[in-house]
Amino acid sequence: MKILTAVVESGSFSAASRQLRVPVTTVARKTAQLESLLGAELLIRTTRQLTLTDAGATYLAGVRRILDQLEEIERDVAGEFIIAKGELVITAPVQFGQLHILPIVTDFLAAFPEITIKLLLFDRNMQLVEGQVDMAVRIGKLPDSAMISTSVGTMRIVVCASPTFLNTHGTPETPEDLKNIPCVTYDGPGHLTEWGFVDPKTKKSMQIPVTARLSVTTTEAAVRAAVQHVGVTRLLHYQAIDAVKADGLQIVLERFEIEPVPVSLVHAGRGQMPLKMRRFLDFAAPRLRQRLIEISNQGDTDVYETCPRL
Repeated sequence: MKILTAVVESGSFSAASRQLRVPVTTVARKTAQLESLLGAELLIRTTRQLTLTDAGATYLAGVRRILDQLEEIERDVAGEFIIAKGELVITAPVQFGQLHILPIVTDFLAAFPEITIKLLLFDRNMQLVEGQVDMAVRIGKLPDSAMISTSVGTMRIVVCASPTFLNTHGTPETPEDLKNIPCVTYDGPGHLTEWGFVDPKTKKSMQIPVTARLSVTTTEAAVRAAVQHVGVTRLLHYQAIDAVKADGLQIVLERFEIEPVPVSLVHAGRGQMPLKMRRFLDFAAPRLRQRLIEISNQGDTDVYETCPRL
């Protein structure tokens, strides 16, 4: 059952072999034996891909429920629901994780010596179940799913440039002014050739096309380029806040900002939560809320509340 699940989730026998650390011949043989035992074809094999048959899809759905129950029983026997111990795998965006999740994690480890943490920092959303991740920090609207989320606050999306740049090129008064001003864009996940704004009078959304004078692949590089007077850039508030406090960047077009995006702690909703996860959620959520309030209060204007929307 575990081998079949790994084959389907990874997309091939060879990928499942690497994931399970068993020979690819073993993966293929065990899958064939399972089909022989059931008397039904579970996979359609082609040179390019593996596809579940109708019988395979039905069987896999039941298998996943059984494996989830088995995993829960094994954790129960291991004491995960009685004692806060074991390894937690947590994922977060790179810069946000370094600045705001890592300090919380280090304090948590000091408070719970029997728990270890693997902190995976990526600027992409990892699949929790498939990637064997316990909890994720998500910035942005969450898609509808079976995942359970805990809201910890919101984050502004700001447009900013260096004071020197604004003195040279003029401060944009409306989003349309950006069409004639050099911009620095972030060419990463969620990269957009249009920046979103909201008309403060009509509350209607506005999509403004921007042409990059410079396109970079990290938000840190976008901040550095903007500080060095290359152009106007658009970032999450926490990414720009240090440069704003140091007077290296100035936030503009605040009246036209879209609604702050939610920040959430997300985990899979499978049965009883292990005690190690419950302890981390109870420990991290209020501390992360406080950090987001502090970010919101720094450089805030009367256009925004001093506390993020929870």
